Amino acid sequence: QVQLEESGGGSVQGGGSLSLSCAASADIYTGYCMAWFRDTGKERELVARTYSGSSTYYPGFLEGRFTLFQDNAKKTVYLQMNSLRPDDTGMYYCAAETTNSYGCGWRTKVADFTWWGQGTQVTVSS
Repeated sequence: QVQLEESGGGSVQGGGSLSLSCAASADIYTGYCMAWFRDTGKERELVARTYSGSSTYYPGFLEGRFTLFQDNAKKTVYLQMNSLRPDDTGMYYCAAETTNSYGCGWRTKVADFTWWGQGTQVTVSS
């Protein structure tokens, strides 16, 4: 079991940047697939996922604007968001799922992850 706590949300003008943090209560170096999702008024969607800070996956719609970084010593996952747009506005959630496969495998959906943080709000103005 792992507890997750997000921080770093806020308001920014379009074109700006924000960095989100997700602090985990357990060692996430191995055995966990870590991910960021968001709710923008549509279905909750994956924005990034990683296993042990490597083998990171991003969906194509982000166009390279977001970067996930995992600091295993601090048990923290970061999401650096650049070139933010108003349609990036929403609640951003950190998620985790245990895995024995040394990778995230097929996990891209909400139902694939068991543990969730409370979320942090990101608002991008035009």
